[in-house]
Amino acid sequence: MQRRALLAGIAVAGLLLGAPEARSAEPIRIGSFLAVTGPAAFLGDPERKTLELYVKKINEKGGVLGRPLELVVYDTGTNAKNAVTYVKRLIEQDRVDFIIGGTTTGETMAVVKLVERAGIPFISLGGASVIVEPVKKWVFKTPHTDRMAVQKVYEDMKREGYTEIGLIAGSGGFDKSCLKNAEQLAPEYGFTVKAKEQYGRGDTDMTPQLTKIRDAGVQAVLFCGFGAPSVIVTKNYAQLGIEAQLYHNHGSCSKRFVEGAGAAAEGVRLPCAALVVADQLPADDPQREVALAYKKDYEGTYGEEVSTFGGHAYDALMLLVNAIERAGTTDRAAVRDALEQTKEFVGVDGIFTMSPEDHMGLDLRSFKMLEVRDGNWKLLY
Repeated sequence: MQRRALLAGIAVAGLLLGAPEARSAEPIRIGSFLAVTGPAAFLGDPERKTLELYVKKINEKGGVLGRPLELVVYDTGTNAKNAVTYVKRLIEQDRVDFIIGGTTTGETMAVVKLVERAGIPFISLGGASVIVEPVKKWVFKTPHTDRMAVQKVYEDMKREGYTEIGLIAGSGGFDKSCLKNAEQLAPEYGFTVKAKEQYGRGDTDMTPQLTKIRDAGVQAVLFCGFGAPSVIVTKNYAQLGIEAQLYHNHGSCSKRFVEGAGAAAEGVRLPCAALVVADQLPADDPQREVALAYKKDYEGTYGEEVSTFGGHAYDALMLLVNAIERAGTTDRAAVRDALEQTKEFVGVDGIFTMSPEDHMGLDLRSFKMLEVRDGNWKLLY
């Protein structure tokens, strides 16, 4: 708990520095709760670093509406109960104006009722479609949904001529949502799900589940999950010598997955944001310039490769700043309305166009299909 409180203290003390005129004005308070430690730390750590980096950069340029941004960050440790505790603190004690966070779907869904009741604009960094489907008045999100990831994967499977597939997923909120969507969408693409397996939280060997999938005679397999299981499943898959094409969802769009799985990751296909292959995008791609600029800033500051997860936080902050500027005020209702009216906003996750019926604003064009080749990402299309 001391470490988590320390993160918040550092964020508040260190990110108010900026132009003199911005420092003298009442700050705009942005609260955040992220899985900086725990199983989802490889998502939450770059999210925190991104928010801190760009709050500082924005303040150095004079802030927003002539006011500095004040960032208050709490580390949930990848625990939904902690998320509830910290969001209550952000709302009731820190009195933040807006909230960005919820590294995982579980953390996000645990606090939805709190932010809806408080009437505070909240931009989630979680992946599952349930976060914004159905639409919730005060809740938005930046990552592509698990349903979109399944659709992108299924489009590729269909292109490759596969018809008999297998599914494997974990027991977390994102995993189950992805698995449910994968089952529901399979008939639309003419697929037969010949094997469906799940593993438990904390499992360190998925060989039994993958053996059943192998023996079912599938042509391709979709993994629904993220974190350590993505590496375990991929290594077990290779150890069993399974010849069916292995696909992952966008939860594996981190170089940490590739490095963790090593040679076993070769040939894995997955849909990712344009950010991770920014330098492979064509010159006329509207996302190229934005993605390359973020990549340069992040890698130059932290000395580590940019990840799609940090990109979710970048888009969330920039969408919020853009909405505040368009609203001309920090009034919560006005900013909420401005977020909902976002049109053709170019981010690193995609080009956002939101509406009362869509609080994410991305379509399948914002996903790129990648393959792991020689320990790196290869843009397929």
